[in-house]
Amino acid sequence: MDKTQVALLGLGTMGSGMAKNLLEAGFPLTVYNRTPAKAESFRASGASVAATPAEAAHNAVIVLSMLSDDDASRAAWLGEHGALAAMQPNAIAIESSTVSPAWIEELHRQAIGRSVRFIDAPVTGSRTQADAGQLNFLAGGDAATIDEARPVLAAMSKKVYVLGPVGSGAQLKLINNFLCGVQVASFAEALAWIERSGLDRNTALEFLKSGAPGSGIFAAMGDRMTRRTYEVNFLLRLMDKDLRYAQAAAKAFAVPLSTAAAAEALFQQAEREGHADQDMAAVVEVLRANGRAKNAG
Repeated sequence: MDKTQVALLGLGTMGSGMAKNLLEAGFPLTVYNRTPAKAESFRASGASVAATPAEAAHNAVIVLSMLSDDDASRAAWLGEHGALAAMQPNAIAIESSTVSPAWIEELHRQAIGRSVRFIDAPVTGSRTQADAGQLNFLAGGDAATIDEARPVLAAMSKKVYVLGPVGSGAQLKLINNFLCGVQVASFAEALAWIERSGLDRNTALEFLKSGAPGSGIFAAMGDRMTRRTYEVNFLLRLMDKDLRYAQAAAKAFAVPLSTAAAAEALFQQAEREGHADQDMAAVVEVLRANGRAKNAG
């Protein structure tokens, strides 16, 4: 049986791994990236490379995007040479970026107007999981449409969660990233406290990891922050963005995210101090720098 023709818009930290796994699964793939040079390695692996989102989407049965924010998503789907206007009726558009529920609602309306089926299916995981095809998809949309897209999603993931109507995925992804962002910020503060207190850092972290505060993100941040290795698994500036989107989304339900606001302030400071394009673990350097400044004073 012939495989479904797929287009993927965006070859950043996550999109590159997704493209690799689609090709390895044998899907005919066309890719588009705003910076064309990043797409060339995929041409060598068998993908077609498009000059515009419209060109990528024209003959595709399923079009996915994995982009940085609402603005980038809007440009790819609805901008000049946007993908949506080029899609065939009854094709499936899948937004896998972490974007706002308000934008998902608008994009869904636009898709309906073009007779295009639509799923919002953001992912959880980082660069490592994307490369390994071990993402989780948080899918909102018609169950039959999700089932039709499932073989494509399965090539990139370990599980597809079917959550309900369009917009459900965006809501849960922001809840997930809100919890992650707050934990990263609080761990950075705890680590700075440990380092300044004179405690043996390794012993303290071993105890905390094995106790009630321990979690997957605790272990990952402990390794990156103590080794000060900030190769990007999840961009710091994107966590700042996700915390902003989370606060706006929760506000619509009269839920004030005070802890998100505090964490966002720390990530914003890290951006101002030059860490925007590092891994989110680099947020700890703000606290380390503050400590050095106080000691110097």
